[in-house]
Amino acid sequence: MIGILHSVPLSDDLDNAVLTGWPTAKKTLRFEGNPTVIYVKAREADLEDVRNVLPATMFPEPPGQVQVSRPSDALAAKRATQNTFSSLFLGLAGVTLLVGGIGVANTMVISVLERRRDIGLRRALGATRGQIRVQFLTESIGLSLLGAITGTLFGVLANVGYAAYQGWPTVIPVLSVTGGCLGAVLIGMAAGV
Repeated sequence: MIGILHSVPLSDDLDNAVLTGWPTAKKTLRFEGNPTVIYVKAREADLEDVRNVLPATMFPEPPGQVQVSRPSDALAAKRATQNTFSSLFLGLAGVTLLVGGIGVANTMVISVLERRRDIGLRRALGATRGQIRVQFLTESIGLSLLGAITGTLFGVLANVGYAAYQGWPTVIPVLSVTGGCLGAVLIGMAAGV
């Protein structure tokens, strides 16, 4: 029997393999009868029983040398890796927002120090402390909004470019974009205060 198997997403090495019968492997490929990998298909309900019996069945002398893995183990490992990367990227985003907030706060402190004369002149002309606070708070919000829009634009362009390079469809969640901008503005507002 000759044919092509459907793709097996949980075991990529099967997609590049040639499967033959035992006699053909011995006669044509000089197979000595010592397999290194065996794939077993079992019902989900019997999976644990098969997993417990398989090492001793395949290699009775030292069954501890047989490693048995399930596709669900591979999926669990993949999911754990994705969760780790998500946590890493969230941590990096938090550090970036913190650094941005410190930058806005530093810029506003320098702005206040350099504009003491302007503040004094406005106070002499009747401006209240609250009006001056609102002026600097507005400037810090404007500064952080400009940074948020610029950063979001670069992020979207990088996403579109990488997706085009990989031949993937571009997916940009609107909630992430607006949430990122809003977070940056809130951090800038806190830094301005």
